[in-house]
Amino acid sequence: MAEPLRVAAGERSADDLLDALDDGRRVVVETEMFGASHEVTLRHDGDLYYCDTPTTLHRHETPDGMYQCIIKNGYGAE
Repeated sequence: MAEPLRVAAGERSADDLLDALDDGRRVVVETEMFGASHEVTLRHDGDLYYCDTPTTLHRHETPDGMYQCIIKNGYGAE
């Protein structure tokens, strides 16, 4: 298994993050939530995309759904 891609929120484009997910890599995003630094893990199991935050697990069925989540939450730049 490939090493996870570790990035700061907004450091890479949403397209770069999706490419890494589609290549089978996990993406760990360092982000600010609730006044503290947290890690969010993005992954793709071949069928569904997952966004695992400190408070919830989001699932997306399409690349576009994951793209919108990445942009909305500021994990990647447009």
